[in-house]
Parts: sequence; structure tokens; C-alpha cells
Amino acid sequence: MPVREFARLWLTAERRGDALTAEGRGDWYLAGVQVACRWLACSFVAFSYPSGAVKERAHAPITRTTRKAYEELITAEAEAAERAVAGGGLPGRPGFAEGALATLSWAWRRSGVPPIEVEQAQAG
Repeated sequence: MPVREFARLWLTAERRGDALTAEGRGDWYLAGVQVACRWLACSFVAFSYPSGAVKERAHAPITRTTRKAYEELITAEAEAAERAVAGGGLPGRPGFAEGALATLSWAWRRSGVPPIEVEQAQAG
């Protein structure tokens, strides 16, 4: 899967998440997609605390490791996501494991379709 397709997916997921947050709503499936994308990209996430902003390495969606994503670790994370989905998902976060698994399957295993609908880029 080309990097451009992954970047388009990730950007779409973040924009949708921001829009839902602005409306005071959430979507656990979308959150699973976002967290998986952030971790696969080895990004850092900023959190705002009363004491100030803190940047942390993105964590894996299921195991929550903050280790950089690499081949064996991504494979293990995909397997953990499969087990979570087979076990009925994560308590209190309906759809999260499913979103993470769909993202890992599409981005890493190159199977299936993108986990969310992504508009095609305009030629320009």
C-alpha cells in the first residue's frame, strides 16, 4: 500500500474525529482507526494537562505499548486485535478493537478495504 493512501486515510480519520469532538460526540470504531494510524506512523501525541502540554509517543491500540512500530511488533499487535475482536471487543469501547483490526489488516496485511471511506484525491 502506497504511503500516500495511508496518509490520506490517517488525515481523513483525524479530520472526522475532530469534527465529532467539535459536535460533542465520539465514535469508538473511528478512534481505533486513529490510534492504529498514529502508532503505525510512529507519531507523537500531545496531551493537555492542567500542568501543561505533554508529548508522548503514540501507543499501540490493543497492547498499548509505546515502542516504535516495526514488523514483528505490528504482526503481534494485529494478532492481539484479532483476539480482542474474537473475544467481543474491548469493554467500554465498542468498535475500538474492530477499527484497529481493520486498519492493521488494511495497512499492514494489505487485505480488505480501507477501514473508513476516504475521498479520492483531486488531480490538480
